[in-house]
Amino acid sequence: MLQVISTKKSPIPLGPYVQAIDIGNITFVSGQIGMRPDTNVIPDNIYDQTYQSLENIKNIIETAGLQINNIIKTTLFIVDINDIPTINVSYMKFFHSSSLHEDIILPTRSCVEVSRLPKNAKIEIDAIATRIL
Repeated sequence: MLQVISTKKSPIPLGPYVQAIDIGNITFVSGQIGMRPDTNVIPDNIYDQTYQSLENIKNIIETAGLQINNIIKTTLFIVDINDIPTINVSYMKFFHSSSLHEDIILPTRSCVEVSRLPKNAKIEIDAIATRIL
């Protein structure tokens, strides 16, 4: 059964797509930039943009009845590959502070450098989460 997932706790889509699609055991989350849903402001720095992007994903998957520990794959689209060390610090802080388990298993991850992102964001992250763990 295909179900559209939508929440006001994450930014509304900037184009013709939905925040997420749930197909039963798997939820596919569209790319999230680090825009705050309450103000539509994007922080200036990559650390905060990364963390907010992940917060947006968290809010979406929680709407689908999932948790951070259910994320099995993320894809990061970044405009500057040199930002990876800072991204990694923010990424690790998010997963460790948001996890309900002591022993967090990080999701698989791909990272792609791109020339530009919507709203001149520095990072966009999409995710896949599963109920089967």
